[in-house]
Amino acid sequence: MQSEHSLLPRDAILQLRASKIREVANAGMDRKDVLAFWFGEPDEVTPDFIRSAASESLLRGETFYSHNLGLPELRSTVASYLSALHANPAAAITSEHVAITSAGVNALSLAAQCIVNPGDRVVCVTPLWPNLVEIPKILSANVECVSLQFGESGWQLDMDRLLAALTPDTRLLMVNSPNNPTGWTLTRAEQQTILDRCRQHGIWLLADDAYERLVFDEVGVAPSFFDIAHADDRLVSANTFSKSWLMTGWRLGWLVAPKPFIEQLGKVIEYNTSCSPVFIQRAGIAAITGGDSVIARTQRRFREARDHLCAALNALPGVHAPPPPGAMYAFFKVDGMTDSLAFCKRLVAEQGLGVAPGAAFGDEGEGFVRWCFASDLKRLDDGIARFTQGLQSLR
Repeated sequence: MQSEHSLLPRDAILQLRASKIREVANAGMDRKDVLAFWFGEPDEVTPDFIRSAASESLLRGETFYSHNLGLPELRSTVASYLSALHANPAAAITSEHVAITSAGVNALSLAAQCIVNPGDRVVCVTPLWPNLVEIPKILSANVECVSLQFGESGWQLDMDRLLAALTPDTRLLMVNSPNNPTGWTLTRAEQQTILDRCRQHGIWLLADDAYERLVFDEVGVAPSFFDIAHADDRLVSANTFSKSWLMTGWRLGWLVAPKPFIEQLGKVIEYNTSCSPVFIQRAGIAAITGGDSVIARTQRRFREARDHLCAALNALPGVHAPPPPGAMYAFFKVDGMTDSLAFCKRLVAEQGLGVAPGAAFGDEGEGFVRWCFASDLKRLDDGIARFTQGLQSLR
């Protein structure tokens, strides 16, 4: 007779932390009265011209396998888009540097599989989307977290702490900027310092660039390691169509890496997903080639929503919500709240409000709540009213 323990997966899987975001969402996803802001998802459907590109592909019968690395047309489109966005002759991006993946999180997982060995040391800048911290642990790596510091003006990086953590035995540094959940965004000077240290010790740098177009100043794009990189840097960028083009449910992303890396990556994609569906890739081509106005409108809309939500939250006693410079979340501190998971479950049960617990993003996130503000103002106001009631209950 097999014991129950013998039927379990390996220890590295048993030790993974379950997503507290999903734990809260699972408590209320089946309730129609819940106003949900727990996921990083815009409240608008994907634009018509993107959906039409996928529909037309299906009508043409494009339902077969594609190349492991993606359609040549999409790889070329991504390369041209990034080359225009980050004009840097020292690290020119061509289609040979691009691989298409089945979602941004798949891109992150594939990159880690290609870089990390069991027992390797991986450093993450946190608070951070839990998927990033846990992915290396699936590969039996050792993860060390370097926390941002919270103050009156928001979250800041202690560069000395990070540099001290980037030792010669470090295999990989994972950085998400603009950051989920805090909105913290690296400066160009900080990027240069980090890149120099990675070069010094031969550390791979994995940049999660999912929110690079969701910044709230006149530039329209966050500072990128691509702007200062050399062609031979150990730099890998993961990105997604989900946020900037309102395509969360499509599950389409990409990786950019040195050419020798991409040449080997096709094998890993084959043994994971084989390829991304052709009709979804056609939608990706349409999004990039015709989506400039979508991104510009999204930036304006999210900036207004950010300012509106943060002003309302800061007006509440004991709530500290500095407006984030990027991404799509208010990550705010609530005085006296010491169990964010229990608090957020209570908001679901009693107020019909769905937000994410700060503890989902690491121990340093305890006492905070993440609220996705990718929504219209009326819906935000409804959420603010429910949160106010829940806060009074907490007090």
